[in-house]
Amino acid sequence: MCSSEELEYPQKLLDYQCGFLVSKTMFTACELGVFDLLHEVQEPIAATTIASRLSTSVDGMERLLDACVGLKLLKVELKNNEGHYSNTDVSTLYLVKSSPKTLYHMITYYSQTTYKLWHFLPEAVREGKSQYERGFGISSKEVFEAIYRSEEEMLKFMYHMDTIWTICGKDIIQAFDLSVFRSVYDLGGCTGGLAKHFVSTYNETTVTIMDLPSVVQTAKKKFVTDEEQRIHFLEGDFFNDPIPEADLFVLARIIHDWTEEKCLNLLRKIYQSCRPGGGVLLVEVLLNEDRSGPLTSQLFSLNMLIQTEGRERTPTEYTKLLADSGFRDIEAKVTGKLYDVILARK
Repeated sequence: MCSSEELEYPQKLLDYQCGFLVSKTMFTACELGVFDLLHEVQEPIAATTIASRLSTSVDGMERLLDACVGLKLLKVELKNNEGHYSNTDVSTLYLVKSSPKTLYHMITYYSQTTYKLWHFLPEAVREGKSQYERGFGISSKEVFEAIYRSEEEMLKFMYHMDTIWTICGKDIIQAFDLSVFRSVYDLGGCTGGLAKHFVSTYNETTVTIMDLPSVVQTAKKKFVTDEEQRIHFLEGDFFNDPIPEADLFVLARIIHDWTEEKCLNLLRKIYQSCRPGGGVLLVEVLLNEDRSGPLTSQLFSLNMLIQTEGRERTPTEYTKLLADSGFRDIEAKVTGKLYDVILARK
């Protein structure tokens, strides 16, 4: 006889099977500008009006809007037997492009880049390597040459990476007391999103973002204002160029991109540049020790297979990398948000 769990499981499988339909519905509504338009008009409007304003078919738009209502991303009310649609609080806060907490840039990156690459997941599993060549005709031998394959793609990636810090950046910076570290280098710090939380939390700290020249130049133009005087930049490749001395080195969503060998090489290099009593802060999505979850970490690890040469790891695996590089007093903290934190000292 089947257990109750076994009887329920086919429904779970159906829900999983439909997961890509759900995500693509939200992606499409964002890309077409549905949530932005409804935020702009500030009142419920009909599908015919929305379709006209966004240059779509009425039939297609109506079906999309109804699906968004089912997902609780939109509300609908009947007026003269015609549906009039408006944003929910969730879509206003997270899906409207102009919102301070918008996920719009992350969503469009997932839709236009990640989603396409995931089409080749079977090939990635068979071959054990990135799928940029199949997805975009770009060699995946150099990870960030593929990711930054054009100025437009680099900017999309930077906006995507910046988005998450509006949600969990503060929790990451406050997971440990980092006030003793006055000189901080954020290696691969990209847009400065995490650096902004650092300097706003610790008033006597300065943060230098070390990243590739094209990234630094774009960050200065698009993301970091002149008023943020305690955030500085250094153009360089942290694998190949010298890393200056500092009290603390931050590696946020960096280690998971690379092989064990490259991670060890980088961490040992950082150890040499770290002042006595200083440390390194890793920000990553941690897997359970038995690799049973969380599901987000497991899916992100598949994404690392598809887009990079790295993987997500357990706290023990990160601890070994750090210890083998010379660091001690290693402590991991689960933040309860998307990203977790590991602090190690020299």
